[in-house]
Amino acid sequence: MTPEEARAHYNFLLTLCIRKAESFGPMAFAFIKDHSYPTAGLTPEEQFNLLMAITDAFADEPKRYGHKLDCLHKALEIFPKTVFYDPAVARQIQQEIQRLTTELDFYNAALKPDRPKAGDAAARQRIIVETDMPDYFFSIAQQRAAEYYQQKYRLSKEAKIAQHFAGRTRTFEPNNPAVQKEFPGACAPFVQARTGAWHVMLPFDLKISRTPDDPLDAGLRIWYAKTGYSFPLRYEMGRLVSYYDDQVLDLDMTDEHLLFVSVSPLKEQNVGAVERAMSPELPFDIGLPRAYLEGTNTLGPYVQVSCNIKVWFDAASVSLLIQGAPDLHEYGLQGGAGLLTRTYATEKTPAYAGAGAQPWQRGLSFNFINMHLQLLPDVTAAVVPANTPLFSFYPVLARGQYQLEDARSLTPRNPSHGS
Repeated sequence: MTPEEARAHYNFLLTLCIRKAESFGPMAFAFIKDHSYPTAGLTPEEQFNLLMAITDAFADEPKRYGHKLDCLHKALEIFPKTVFYDPAVARQIQQEIQRLTTELDFYNAALKPDRPKAGDAAARQRIIVETDMPDYFFSIAQQRAAEYYQQKYRLSKEAKIAQHFAGRTRTFEPNNPAVQKEFPGACAPFVQARTGAWHVMLPFDLKISRTPDDPLDAGLRIWYAKTGYSFPLRYEMGRLVSYYDDQVLDLDMTDEHLLFVSVSPLKEQNVGAVERAMSPELPFDIGLPRAYLEGTNTLGPYVQVSCNIKVWFDAASVSLLIQGAPDLHEYGLQGGAGLLTRTYATEKTPAYAGAGAQPWQRGLSFNFINMHLQLLPDVTAAVVPANTPLFSFYPVLARGQYQLEDARSLTPRNPSHGS
């Protein structure tokens, strides 16, 4: 920005300020943060007035006070160089700085209250995971999830600045980027639900469809699936037959209860160590997706993708919430949510015999993270690209470790208020 352009922009900002336009604060703040601002040639008086106007435009929220204080400090530093310097006004600015500093301290204290010091590492809850693809699920998948959410919800520079301001007078400006701030990525709980979880995904594309059209290339399986009943099928010689034998079934390919599940060749080449059994007759980039497909089953209308992720945890202290990833619905799917509160494997003795034999397993329960996926109503086909979060895993306190209380029972009642 040349000095001439900076001068023209400054005059434009003054016009916005006089009009009390909602866009003044964000645009003026971006102007003083621009690297060319110090060489814009503004007089001390113009700089002071601009800084004070920006200060007045900030939203009256403690989390904005840091930037507001920065502007006030700069204004106070410039003020003695102006022709209208007044010690009384300088004192008022200093008092405002003191007020905002005190309120910011209150805010920070509430935001980060003093807590008892955590015990040593041995006292922390341990959640131990066994899987046949440890490098992928522990590291690579979590990196891909972080990249996915960052790319999807990262705020632009303009959007970040707009968060700090609340216009006194709002006008209809839906196409003005300076006032666009209502983005999902600006909501901390929204972002934490995505970045604060452990995500399960697949290194290949997955398709679930109600029709056999356009299956993915690495393999296809078919199920008859409805609430209360499901059955695996095969397609041979133009007919649907039982997956277990050659019984021909009286089913048409357009039956509303049919589900077609297919996978693509491997898309993520860096999957690390793989211990899952695969067909030696297939290349790796086909064999691994096919192995997952062969391990897939159905539970009523849900497609159950077995990830071979076994989790050990202290069920007396912690439970494990597993559910469809927050953005799964955008792909036409919903996930079955479940709370793991105890040991469960299969209803057969070998699954439990010998459990806890290792020293680190003693006293721990175990369960499995599997993905249960269902097409949304009125959706006929869903394709989820490789490395897209499918399921999310959140440790939560076990039910016996907390108690919900009515705050009224903890606050002394004022007799003067009656019953």
